[in-house]
Amino acid sequence: MSAVIAHERRRADWLRVLHRWHWISAALSLAGMLVFAATGITLNHAGAIEARPEVATRTATLDGEALAAAQAAAEAHDGEDAPLPREVRDWLRAEWGLRVGTRDAEWSGGEAYLSLPRHGGDAWLSLDAATGALEYERTDRGAIAFLNDLHKGRNTGVAWRWFLDAFALACLVFCVTGLCLLQIHGGKRRGTWPVVGLGLLLPVLIVVLLMH
Repeated sequence: MSAVIAHERRRADWLRVLHRWHWISAALSLAGMLVFAATGITLNHAGAIEARPEVATRTATLDGEALAAAQAAAEAHDGEDAPLPREVRDWLRAEWGLRVGTRDAEWSGGEAYLSLPRHGGDAWLSLDAATGALEYERTDRGAIAFLNDLHKGRNTGVAWRWFLDAFALACLVFCVTGLCLLQIHGGKRRGTWPVVGLGLLLPVLIVVLLMH
């Protein structure tokens, strides 16, 4: 009798642990799952969703220390990839609020071209070191493109990639604990495993039979 009681206590303790981790992982991943489910639909029907990109262009001319630094860099790095000089980066941050960091620009023939890919759009910067002429263009493809790029992790930075890893881990915990709970309660619900089997079999059949 005591062995049965001990078994029931262990089962109850195990259930409490599973339920706790199941709801914690569900709470942590809820917002992410809602966004990823919605953007899964928008990505699957990207061709049917009309996008109206907004393009903004800015131009300016460097002078003083920024111009001298650009000319020296153009001479030193012709035909190479190298960051914009610190003076130019400081000018961009102070005048345009644009932070380009130390990513490499393409230097050729006294000109520099810097690609600035971003989530939800694109951007680029060109510099003519001889004259100091700057041109910056930014394209914004709208909120849906922004969310789609978050889904794909496109040009989202290190912090977002770490979030995606943590989110994926929370989803794994949610699924594994859910499977364990199904195992425990499945005997009371005859439809449990046929439904689980269907959820596994359906995508496999689609891949095998309908994808070419």
